[in-house]
Amino acid sequence: MKVLKFILCLLFGLMLIFAGVTKFIPNMPMPEQTAEQLKIHEAFLTLSWITPLVGIFEIIGGILFIIPRTRALGALVCLPIVVGIFTHTVTFDPSGLAFVLPLVLINLWVIWDNKKRYMILVQHDSVGTES
Repeated sequence: MKVLKFILCLLFGLMLIFAGVTKFIPNMPMPEQTAEQLKIHEAFLTLSWITPLVGIFEIIGGILFIIPRTRALGALVCLPIVVGIFTHTVTFDPSGLAFVLPLVLINLWVIWDNKKRYMILVQHDSVGTES
């Protein structure tokens, strides 16, 4: 199970790193877009800071996701990106769900697998508080 988990996390992380790098070095042809998708893409281009920002977080999140010790943090960094990809795919290209759904499930699996680490953030601890 550990080997399978590592392979899935490695593939997940590499896909995000590749997606992040393509924000800075476009090396893939753009797929055919509908008029509505083109309008959204043009809107993103007017916000010149958002594409590099997403690319940086994709690269950082992908690296964190690959390393077992930082995987819990990487899953949290990647979650908003994966939710955005999922939402966009459901809205504009439902045929792409076969590709996106495994990404969502892997991300959620890693979050579930690390839930004890996250509980530390929300537990109430009386150490250091006055009575």
